[in-house]
Amino acid sequence: MNCLKCIVQLTVLLLLFAPCEVSGPCESEDLLDGIIFVASYLGSTQLFSDKNPSTNVRMSQAQEAVGRIKAPEGESQPMTAVDLFISTQRIKVLNAETQETLMDHPLQTISYIADIGTTIVFMARRRLPRKSPDQETGNSPAGKREYKMICHVFESEDASLIAQAIGQAFTVAYQQFLNANGINPSDLSPNEYNDLLDTEFYNGDLVHFSKSENSKEVHIEKAKGEILGLVIVESGWGSILPTVVIANLMHGGPTERSGELNIGDQIISVNGTSLVGLPLATCQGIIKDLKHQSEVKLNIVRCPPVTTAIIKRPDQKHQLGFSVQDGIIYSLMRGGIAERGGIRVGHRIIEINGQSVVATPHEKIVQRLSNAIGEIHIKTMPAATYRLLTGQEQPIYI
Repeated sequence: MNCLKCIVQLTVLLLLFAPCEVSGPCESEDLLDGIIFVASYLGSTQLFSDKNPSTNVRMSQAQEAVGRIKAPEGESQPMTAVDLFISTQRIKVLNAETQETLMDHPLQTISYIADIGTTIVFMARRRLPRKSPDQETGNSPAGKREYKMICHVFESEDASLIAQAIGQAFTVAYQQFLNANGINPSDLSPNEYNDLLDTEFYNGDLVHFSKSENSKEVHIEKAKGEILGLVIVESGWGSILPTVVIANLMHGGPTERSGELNIGDQIISVNGTSLVGLPLATCQGIIKDLKHQSEVKLNIVRCPPVTTAIIKRPDQKHQLGFSVQDGIIYSLMRGGIAERGGIRVGHRIIEINGQSVVATPHEKIVQRLSNAIGEIHIKTMPAATYRLLTGQEQPIYI
């Protein structure tokens, strides 16, 4: 794009960092909770990339993304007003008017950020499966892993501050990771940390939600004045998609009659209204307001009622990074191996490494977790769902 030749400054923030004093435009504590910048979303494009491209290649990729998205001079530029939510956990793009989540990237998936004047480019890397020999082309060495770079382009007067804030968020996240796992900074180099994030991150949701066959649009017919007949609970802090989960279905109710919904399914939107990121009470209110409608459209992701977290713990020196009381997970350390393995706050532990702990005393659960090393498989479900399914609570249908 010709106008790019006039750009005199291009800053590419490499997301490698050292365990030093955290400096930047934001307070570190604010980044733990998240801060918001105002911007305009111009569009997104995809590029293919090596794992570790050179600085010149990164610059070219940023320029190419901008060149693909930005309208030529003299033409109107389509754009959407958005809020950029930046924290040590993730970067979310919210519609400024409706607050609907347009994009949600875990922080560790953001590879590079480039600010070009008032334009900023986020590059989120997606690893592609290795090609089999019969799929190889002359342009790709045999067995070489390719990466798809998803490039999001924005305009903001605070482009430089946004880029600095994201770099600062990575630094804070790195220090949180060290603290959560009891690691001395001298024992883990920044490169080793990046390799750990790249190779040892596991969360079953990442695989499950990436499969289009697990997403479905469901139409439910009912009589006016009739409730949908379901119970919803929170998915739990730490879940990839923060929304509500179906915990129970009323016998003979519209949702059960439809045969389209199951306990464990996550509801993404109702009649086009996104539930992602909304408080449970708000989601319940939205569903209750459907009482006088005769047809309801739900966008759901099919999920089993029990989720599996896989924690990779090299030795007992690495703290698990979560607390449990009577089998229920009550807190989760940011950046710890438990969070990265898919543990969720508010979930009831059902199994540890294939052994049921439903009737196991608290002390023995703690002991079993404390002694576990290697790859630890933990099955959980929302505690509220567990109480409903075991008859400890009576369902209140909406």
